[in-house]
Amino acid sequence: MIKITFPDQSVKEFAKGTTPLQIAESISPRLAQDVLAASVNGQEWDISRPINEDATIKLFKWDDPEGKHAFWHSSAHLLAEALQELYPGIKFGIGPAIENGFYYDVDPGEATIKEGDFATIEAKMAELVAKKEPIVRQDISKADALKMFGDRNEEYKVELISELEDGTISTYTQGNFTDLCRGPHLPNTAPIKAIKITSLAGAYWRGDEKRHQLTRIYGISFPKKKMLDEYLALMEEAKKRDHRKIGKELELFTFSPAVGQGLPLWLPKGALLRDRLENFLRRIQKRFGYQQVITPHIGNKLLYVTSGHYAKYGKDSFQPIHTPEEGEEFLLKPMNCPHHCEIYKAFPRSYKELPLRFAEFGTVYRYEQSGELHGLTRVRGFTQDDAHIFCRPDQLKDEFLKVMDIIFIIFKALDFKNFEAQISLRDPNNRDKYIGSDENWEKAERAIVEACQEKGLNARVELGEAAFYGPKLDFMVKDAIGRRWQLGTIQVDYNLPERFELEYTGSDNQKHRPVMIHRAPFGSMERFVAVLIEHTAGKFPLWLTPEQVVVMPISEKFNDYAHKVAAQLEMQDIRTTVDDRNEKIGRKIRDNELKRIPYLLIVGEKEEQNDEVSVRKQGEGDKGSMKITTFAELLTEEVEKMITQW
Repeated sequence: MIKITFPDQSVKEFAKGTTPLQIAESISPRLAQDVLAASVNGQEWDISRPINEDATIKLFKWDDPEGKHAFWHSSAHLLAEALQELYPGIKFGIGPAIENGFYYDVDPGEATIKEGDFATIEAKMAELVAKKEPIVRQDISKADALKMFGDRNEEYKVELISELEDGTISTYTQGNFTDLCRGPHLPNTAPIKAIKITSLAGAYWRGDEKRHQLTRIYGISFPKKKMLDEYLALMEEAKKRDHRKIGKELELFTFSPAVGQGLPLWLPKGALLRDRLENFLRRIQKRFGYQQVITPHIGNKLLYVTSGHYAKYGKDSFQPIHTPEEGEEFLLKPMNCPHHCEIYKAFPRSYKELPLRFAEFGTVYRYEQSGELHGLTRVRGFTQDDAHIFCRPDQLKDEFLKVMDIIFIIFKALDFKNFEAQISLRDPNNRDKYIGSDENWEKAERAIVEACQEKGLNARVELGEAAFYGPKLDFMVKDAIGRRWQLGTIQVDYNLPERFELEYTGSDNQKHRPVMIHRAPFGSMERFVAVLIEHTAGKFPLWLTPEQVVVMPISEKFNDYAHKVAAQLEMQDIRTTVDDRNEKIGRKIRDNELKRIPYLLIVGEKEEQNDEVSVRKQGEGDKGSMKITTFAELLTEEVEKMITQW
């Protein structure tokens, strides 16, 4: 017999070799029907895989990320099995589950896979599902794995196997398809009831532009057709909200091949939007005692060698800039932190000065692969709303709590009501990829956990997701249509102060190391604006929108009056434009509503005679006529009411 410990710490005995599915059956038939995956002693586990020793177990259903992961991972193998039948000689790269669905990177050889083939692939997958094929795991030696995949001329798999340790390799087989994989998977293909191939893309093998380009096939699957229908409706709504589409319509930003891929150009309206966001955060930061700093866009390569960023980001950075000075190299900065450390070092510091809070909207550069660039969400040059807090160890938790307060203010102001938090800690089984002492890591991790407990924040703990220099707290926001975005991060760092030998003189007149907190509530201005566009569908809050009011004369005779109205409103700090095109008023109303301008003011003979405007509000229609001064007061009051909430 073996002892199985459940999440509630209850313990039950089962026969050695019992599977998680059998354990679920012993609890209830419904649970056995719903369970998709398990973890055994913290390790991902197939529900059909025997357990042969005492273990702690968790069971995962569809609503759990781990359950979806197993479901979509099995669906990726199902896709590969279908492709193997449809395209003889096809070779396979990798096929993981992702946040929404799965993909498989394949080399179809002489064949070409195109969108017109999606229906055929889906039909073949459905045909295979109907067979309810068992998905069977087998542990295999490295030599046998190399021979198996080598005999099949699967050079991509052979390359992966050559890097694995003997004794850690497993395969999964369903029907005539066998794949190199560590799992977990469903017991069989039967639960996969609804499938959709969603898109194609090119993907260089292992992300290396010098390697062969494979075809990446994306898909998604569900246990019920209704779920797929709901997802497809959501995707249609997402297309309407695509920040690239709306950004173009609202003239917020653009890209130019002449400037370079992944380097956004902010247009006047976008610059105004971004400027208001930055000023909003500056006002909050001033309230919390931050000091604004400015640092260069480049730094000596040795600076980033000292910080550890060169080892971490060197291959993802732009190539070093060589100067006429022999051996001198500069980098476009990948991070702002080393520069802020040097600002701290500029003067001797006393414990009485701490905490010091340096803030900067600092632009950084990473050479992202061209295939991974996507609008404003994945770019090569981006501006972080960065700040670094240097404090004494006894101030750490309080400073961490204050940063959380700033993030909560931002979420409230921008109507991000639905969010969750994740505490990212070290991988206890692979500490080599982190810098710093165990003692400092334990202090930092404890401070984050205690801060979350003090705020009553029910944060999920993820092992192995920490930054290389310290643990962190990340905030995941759900937008208006339920998609999750990672926004806002707070990281505790004992390591950069060590690397840069940062010091302060304590009350004991001895030298001490400060603790460093990295924080970026927006994350980056580019990504945050993209998320905000898609969350609001371009209908920004009145205090933030680049254009609050448009004045529309009903004919050219009233153009002068329209400009007079606009001038009066601008004097009240109300952002106003005039649409004096020679178009019918109905056309002007439609066009400006598509621009998501909150207030449309119509002026004609009656309005000019009475010093009035006829008011339409976006989404609410006519509000009647009123004096210009009255409208200005109402709009100003509406903005102030929003602002006073935060």
